[in-house]
Amino acid sequence: MRARSVQIVDRGLRELALELAAPASAPVRFDPAHQPMKTAEATLAYVITLDAVNFGSGWFPQLAKRPGSSGYFTIATALSEYFVAHGPLSAQALCEMSPERCALLFGQRMVAPVDELMQHFARSWRDLGRFLIDRYEGEFANLREAAGASAGKLVGILAEMPLYRDVSRYDEELDVPFYKRAQITCADLAGAFDGSGPGAFEDLAALTIFADNLVPHVLRMEGVLAYSSALLSRIEAGDLIPAGSPEEIEIRAVALHAVERMVDLLRREGVATTAHRLDHLLWNRGQSPAIKAEPRHRTRSLYY
Repeated sequence: MRARSVQIVDRGLRELALELAAPASAPVRFDPAHQPMKTAEATLAYVITLDAVNFGSGWFPQLAKRPGSSGYFTIATALSEYFVAHGPLSAQALCEMSPERCALLFGQRMVAPVDELMQHFARSWRDLGRFLIDRYEGEFANLREAAGASAGKLVGILAEMPLYRDVSRYDEELDVPFYKRAQITCADLAGAFDGSGPGAFEDLAALTIFADNLVPHVLRMEGVLAYSSALLSRIEAGDLIPAGSPEEIEIRAVALHAVERMVDLLRREGVATTAHRLDHLLWNRGQSPAIKAEPRHRTRSLYY
């Protein structure tokens, strides 16, 4: 393995994999992305609209959060409440989105650095709205139908938008694809529709983890990943790890590789599982106060 700042601890990997394979290995917190709306059309629009702004963890420490909620839950819940009160945002409304309107919808003030995140949210929604109008007659259902039963195809469709092209160049020679938000859109649709209708995919097992800053943190806290002392010192000091830096790429890529190894190990043990199922368990484990109390890496990225 080429990584210099992040390594896999084999013993820790095996122990955690077997622990996660046990029934009810971690409490599961309900994800707002899986909340059905009044209609199937609204649910589809909600999932795609939410995952278009499912990033910003590097800004979340400065976000005005709801009591007891993380940055993600603050954003997801605010959007859910908007959909319940006003209905889905149309493609045209997305095209007209401004940073100020994003701030109002999400209960934020346009002050640095949160104003920067609102600008990115507005751009992502405008991109989505224009994409829907130009390619799919402004209809979320048409976009989803274009992928058929293939999550891989939906990932490819979404990745035609710039802010979904989650590929990093490592050591100036190796392209490392993650596609976090495109992949999690597929998994969230499957969760919201219980695997049927717009949530029916034949190839969900091919998805990787949704590489962000929480799942690698959980893997480190559980003894699966080991960071170099220099990297760990920067994280503990609260330093931002630049997007696209070798360290940031390694954190995400080695976490992804570790979970793929866990999937292989469990399948050899006769346990049927997938990377996205383990991601779900690890993400929920990351909601525990003990794990959240320890600093994780923060990167101002448009992908997670």
